[in-house]
Amino acid sequence: MFMRLIDKLIFGLSLIIALQVPQLADHYQQFIFGLYQATHAQVLGYQQTARLHEYEDVNAMIAHHLQNDVKSVRTDAQQKLDTLALHQSLIELNQVFETGNLIEKAYTMLQPAHFSYLEKTLTHFTLGVPLSANAIGFSVVFALLLNLVITSPVLLFTYVRKRRQRAHALMPSKEKHD
Repeated sequence: MFMRLIDKLIFGLSLIIALQVPQLADHYQQFIFGLYQATHAQVLGYQQTARLHEYEDVNAMIAHHLQNDVKSVRTDAQQKLDTLALHQSLIELNQVFETGNLIEKAYTMLQPAHFSYLEKTLTHFTLGVPLSANAIGFSVVFALLLNLVITSPVLLFTYVRKRRQRAHALMPSKEKHD
């Protein structure tokens, strides 16, 4: 009876945790999209500046600035390169969150390269219950699997112990043979 209670508790906690994954993925996507919008505005500004000063493109302008004798111009050019790289990374992340399934989204959020985004998302995250069928289905399946992984060693131990007890009970005792 105690094991069944523990099993139900583990399942309940697993379900509550699993229900947060779709919510967290939505919050993460909103954070990423906001960051993308900000960097996109910067990249558009870089493109405008490059056209205004008759560079072939932003990369040509940055390459020229990296050759400049003034240290601050070179530093600014490196910051622009970093922003362009971030912008490209955010385009790829947004693609995952627009077209990927919940497992892909969760996997992406947990990547070490994106962990800082997850930390920032978690600072404003509030618990909730998703209302989509996919999110609830994912949560139930995830909770069942997590429950199985957590409780299977205990269940296996209990099963083996009961089998040994039955086998021992069915074995004829030495006293009966005498």
